[in-house]
Amino acid sequence: MGLFDGLIGNASEVNLEKLQEEVRDLLIPNETIKNAYKIIRDTFIFTNKRLILIDKQGVTGKKTEYHSIPYKNIVHFSVETAGTFDLDAELKIWVSGSSLPIQKNFNKATNIYKVQSVLAQYVLGT
Repeated sequence: MGLFDGLIGNASEVNLEKLQEEVRDLLIPNETIKNAYKIIRDTFIFTNKRLILIDKQGVTGKKTEYHSIPYKNIVHFSVETAGTFDLDAELKIWVSGSSLPIQKNFNKATNIYKVQSVLAQYVLGT
């Protein structure tokens, strides 16, 4: 991920083996990370069981909030591809009980179709 992408909030893929070790205390037995994306200090993790959003807060990033979203609670999602002048792709996820979507931007190099496919696989139960 380039510095510019990080500054404007775009996401890029991360090393899954390293991340699996970093978040091992969050995972249940037999839960594995399938895909993950990093946006500056925050991380967006797809496991075989749920979606985990890690939100680093504050200047130092020591305060961290962990969101765990079971795939069965995702009721709607959409992707918007990057355009010629729009350099980022966007993923929106609506969770039951919330009217506003969770929104993440991905840099043009990230295959937004792959991100959508991973999410669809777990939400649709295939």
